[in-house]
Amino acid sequence: MNAIISGLNKAFDNRIRLGIMAVLSVNERLDFNSLKELLLITDGNLATHLKALEKSEFVAVQKRFVGRKPNTVYSITSTGKEAFQLHLNALERIIEPLST
Repeated sequence: MNAIISGLNKAFDNRIRLGIMAVLSVNERLDFNSLKELLLITDGNLATHLKALEKSEFVAVQKRFVGRKPNTVYSITSTGKEAFQLHLNALERIIEPLST
């Protein structure tokens, strides 16, 4: 028998990464500052977690300019959507009542 937590994805263990994925899963894309304001975290903290999610190919990054200012936009990838949904499914299995 598998452990009840075996379906959880280690990439989403951290509350900030979980928050990033949750926010991006319901928004087509968000810029860095919007993510920072929604999650109430520092620039450095957000950047670190975004890099980890990007490395896992769960988040895509698009750098552009708005006027003369650089603007970085993030979106969830199809790989990220699938991994996050599997993680959510595993969480749901954990909180389901155990059958007798």
